[in-house]
Amino acid sequence: MNIIDFIKNQMQLEAESILKASELVAENFEKAIDLIFNCNGKIVTIGMGKSGIIARKISATLASTGTTSIFLHPAEGIHGDLGMLQKNDVVIALSQSGNTQEMLAVIPYIKFNEIPLISITGNDKSELAINSDVVLLSSIPADYEPFNLVPTCSTTVQLAIGDALAVALLEKRNFMVNDFALFHPGGTIGKKLLLK
Repeated sequence: MNIIDFIKNQMQLEAESILKASELVAENFEKAIDLIFNCNGKIVTIGMGKSGIIARKISATLASTGTTSIFLHPAEGIHGDLGMLQKNDVVIALSQSGNTQEMLAVIPYIKFNEIPLISITGNDKSELAINSDVVLLSSIPADYEPFNLVPTCSTTVQLAIGDALAVALLEKRNFMVNDFALFHPGGTIGKKLLLK
C-alpha cells in the first residue's frame, strides 16, 4: 500500500469509527444532556493523555456555546486542584480504557460530594463506567488503531461525542448566532458576526 492509500485508509477508519459509535446513541445521551442542561454550577471535563486533550477541546466548545466549563487535569486534581469541583457541578470524564489510575483517584471525591459523573469511555465494564451516572460509549473495533494502542480512532470518537453533546445543547437552549457572537468578539469569527 502506498502512503496516499495508507492515509486514505486511516481517514476511512476514523470515519467508520464515528458511524459505528453513532449506532450506540440511545436514551443515555438524553440523560447526559439533561444533566448538563440542568447544571447549576459548571461542567468540569477531565482526562489524561490524549483523552485529556480531547476533554480540553470539549470544555472549550461548551464554553464558547454558552455552557460554563473548565478542564481539570486529574493528576493535578489529586495534588490540590480538586477545589475546582463544587457540589453543583457536573463532571464529564474521558478515558478509553476507563481504568486510568489518575482518573480513578479522582472518583472518590466526586462520589463523596455527590457530583453527577458522565463518562465517555470505550469500556462499559471499567471502574470509571461502573461509578458513572451516565456512560457514553466510545468503543471502536480492536484492529482500528495501530497496535491496538495508539489513540487515533478512539479520540476521534470521543471528540465527535463531545461535539454532538454541544450541538444538542445549542438546540435545547435555543442558542442563536447572536448568542454565539457574544463569546467571540475577536478574530475572524468576531469580525464576521459583530462588524457591520
